[in-house]
Amino acid sequence: MQRVEQISINGEWVTPQGTELFDLFNPATGDVIGQVRLANEEDTRRAIAAAKAAFAGWSATTVDERVAALTRMRDALAASEQALLQAIVMEYGAPETRAVWMARFPVAVVDEAISALKAFTFRSQIGLAQVEMTPLGVAGLITPWNSNAGFICGKLAAALAAGCTAVVKPSEMSALQTQVVINALHQAALPPGVFNIVTGRGDVVGEAISRHPDVAKISFTGSTATGKAILRNAAESFKRVTLELGGKSPTIILDDANLATAVPLAIQAGLMNSGQACIAGTRILVPHSRKAECEAALAKAMAAVKVGDPRDPATTVGPMVSEKQWQRVQSYIRLGVQEGARLLAGGEGRPENGGQGWFVRPTLFGDVRNEMRIAREEIFGPVLTVMSYLDEADAVAIANDTEYGLSALVLGEDRERAQRVAAKIHAGRVQVNTLAHEPRAPFGGFKHSGIGREMGAWGLSAFMEPKAIISE
Repeated sequence: MQRVEQISINGEWVTPQGTELFDLFNPATGDVIGQVRLANEEDTRRAIAAAKAAFAGWSATTVDERVAALTRMRDALAASEQALLQAIVMEYGAPETRAVWMARFPVAVVDEAISALKAFTFRSQIGLAQVEMTPLGVAGLITPWNSNAGFICGKLAAALAAGCTAVVKPSEMSALQTQVVINALHQAALPPGVFNIVTGRGDVVGEAISRHPDVAKISFTGSTATGKAILRNAAESFKRVTLELGGKSPTIILDDANLATAVPLAIQAGLMNSGQACIAGTRILVPHSRKAECEAALAKAMAAVKVGDPRDPATTVGPMVSEKQWQRVQSYIRLGVQEGARLLAGGEGRPENGGQGWFVRPTLFGDVRNEMRIAREEIFGPVLTVMSYLDEADAVAIANDTEYGLSALVLGEDRERAQRVAAKIHAGRVQVNTLAHEPRAPFGGFKHSGIGREMGAWGLSAFMEPKAIISE
């Protein structure tokens, strides 16, 4: 059993003053595989103080100096890929094909931060004013368990590129992955205090970060409920806030769609990251005129989904991250039946040969109405709903009838028409006939899906404020 007993403050491994031990699990078996010692409020204050002390020096560095530091960070992360891959599979249960992508993603996001930094305009002349983009100060970065290493590295790279220093609170459920990242950051020889990583509970460490007056910026990815609490805390000291929150993303299959290509994309969008993704396309909208045909094709595709051992190359859906999450997903499957939805595939319980792991049967509901809770609430598991629409205007209305607005997918043969529909969707990102990712484009949500944007120049700007200097 592995023990994680240190955090990183001021460039050094430190034993937390906190004494609580938190069990780490292998979700594919339900077995305890380790423990992590959690930090407390005092550890958090020490980390913030270290970041504050380092800010003056780091914010004065040149672009070339920051690029050099980020390049060392990138190279150290690249050398850690295999260690990170093993931690992801063991601790999170991601199917190995997905885990390989997740293990490489930290390198990709640092590369993108470097590219954005090199292209960024820090000074511009506007009439009599010279406008300077200035770093905010200490950034509090709070990351979730569904892509822990990628979120740590993406947020940290953007903050450092902007000239901020940082205190990171990663998910306590991802401590093995976090240790791999800390090791890489130490190998990158970043200046002391520039980054600090404090593993602890959200209501302890996260709360302390979001309330501390010396933290100027919060970047959080996670649940909408927690985002609201962070926003309230941040208001006391007018912290700048970026929140990337939940989603209930629509996938619109237009009436001219070729189901042979549209259905696999719709299923992939809904089940990405084993359904534990804020951008998952969990609401599938199909034309009423092709309802039976679409439902049959979707049900057949769902029934063919391989769920099970994350190390099996054929597996596309792994276990839920925790027993609590497994129970949550099961409760929504029961609720769907109680609400009158019709099971097209899956259902309650574990799949065959699921053992004691936290596996869910990939589930598809038909006859779903948009007022049902399974259509309105984020489930965060492999549970998809199918709703029919009468015409294009009805499809858009149903798609937009949600508290969320993070992502959407439009599938149709007429590209111009699909683009027209996409333009009417209230979401921060809409994909048309593709699940491709564009890292230089802004990413974030409308409505309850968040505030602000990450990625590219928008991600750097989020850690800065413009200052106008006017002279004769």
